[in-house]
Amino acid sequence: MNDKSAVVLVAEDDKSVRLVVQQALARQGYVVQSSGTAAGLWKLVESGKGDVLITDVALPDGDALDLLPRIQQRRPDLPVIVMSARSTLLTAVKAQQIGVFEYLPKPFELRSLIEVTQRAVANIGSSPPASAAGPPPLGATTLDGAALVGRSPAMQEIFKVMARIVSNDLTVLISGESGTGKELVARALHDLGHRKAGLFVAVNLAAVPRDMVETELFGQIAPGGKIVHQGCFAKANGGTLFLDEVGDMPAAVQTRLLRVLQDNSYLPVGAHRPVEAHVRIMASTNQNLHHLMHQGLFREDLFYRLNVVPLRLPPLRERTEDIGPLISHFVARADADGLPAKRFTPDALQRLKAWHWPGNVRELENLVRRLLVLHADDFVDAVAVDRELADQTPVEPADSESLSESVDTHIRRYFQALKGGVPAPGLYGRILREVEHPLIVAILEMTRGNQVRAADILGLNRNTLRKKIKELNIRAGR
Repeated sequence: MNDKSAVVLVAEDDKSVRLVVQQALARQGYVVQSSGTAAGLWKLVESGKGDVLITDVALPDGDALDLLPRIQQRRPDLPVIVMSARSTLLTAVKAQQIGVFEYLPKPFELRSLIEVTQRAVANIGSSPPASAAGPPPLGATTLDGAALVGRSPAMQEIFKVMARIVSNDLTVLISGESGTGKELVARALHDLGHRKAGLFVAVNLAAVPRDMVETELFGQIAPGGKIVHQGCFAKANGGTLFLDEVGDMPAAVQTRLLRVLQDNSYLPVGAHRPVEAHVRIMASTNQNLHHLMHQGLFREDLFYRLNVVPLRLPPLRERTEDIGPLISHFVARADADGLPAKRFTPDALQRLKAWHWPGNVRELENLVRRLLVLHADDFVDAVAVDRELADQTPVEPADSESLSESVDTHIRRYFQALKGGVPAPGLYGRILREVEHPLIVAILEMTRGNQVRAADILGLNRNTLRKKIKELNIRAGR
């Protein structure tokens, strides 16, 4: 369809927002018809007008998401773009299940709305929007968990990806620092998916003795056929198995897990017949699995089997706009647990946003609960926050270790991690790459991507540097 002839329907309660959206679309040549209510929107749809619909979720006389199934039944070829200030995971999931063309959490940039509208117009007539014939309606489903509170763009992107994968069994690899909420995200995917009737079984591989990981995962059967230990795969049958800190998995078990992902079956310890695995697998790590692969500590083929859908949870310092909502969430939860409810002053919030949060969301929750219990006043101010954070400020030790000593320490830890095993072939090259990669990245950052200067500083030929950049998979743009 020609953009200039497209009619866009806009439903938005806020008059100022509606006007801004209308003007932006009109400048692109679209014909815009608008309404501020669900009733008015329905009249526009019922009349057969419009090629694309852009609607807010919260309208004064109803929820647009509740109206959308009727709209789709009446106008199955009408692409629907949903925008919402109720930027929660449940809203994103419900929009996805209904089959909207795109979901835009507020606030958003107008250019994003225009780009989505252009895509919607271009797709008119090619294929109808996805139907809501997937998972059942969410109904009164509620989710708890600090990691699922977030209005920041980073968390909104996480919500959008989660909304797209709750209805399938794709393997998910969740990465992020400790305390970012990796298990809570995995549990939410389970609770909203079609396997929610089954168990969600989480196993922390860093906490299981290395010689017991195989038994813990796959179980053990005595010679007579008696089950000695029921493994996590058996417990999670029909549900979800969450492998927390998968980077700590021993090499032998990595091979067995790869076989499970390939064949959907596993062999318990002591058994002779494989058992079918009816589970969805999710994994998490706070380590850099690419570095572990270069060191020979993590199988590359297993990584690609696990990394079907990668989810990187941002650290709290990258989503400071979520600190206020998170604190409100923690205060409400603490009040339900019988702790005193207190107000955090604006200057206290500023102090908390300036903190570097090495423990991420978990650290914030612990700090909030501590302030609620130990602080005597009915409000928490900057003085109280400074007092608590002062006790947590780490004292940086003097770094007198040379590079050679650091490398020696690293190599010795590497051999200790092998537990007497022999490294995979190619150790020399892997160790060199471990040094080359951060060195070249640091020089490129210092020279702002200028490869001529970087090569000169490193004492390399420019072509040699380019070859290294390609071999080490380094992004070298300015």
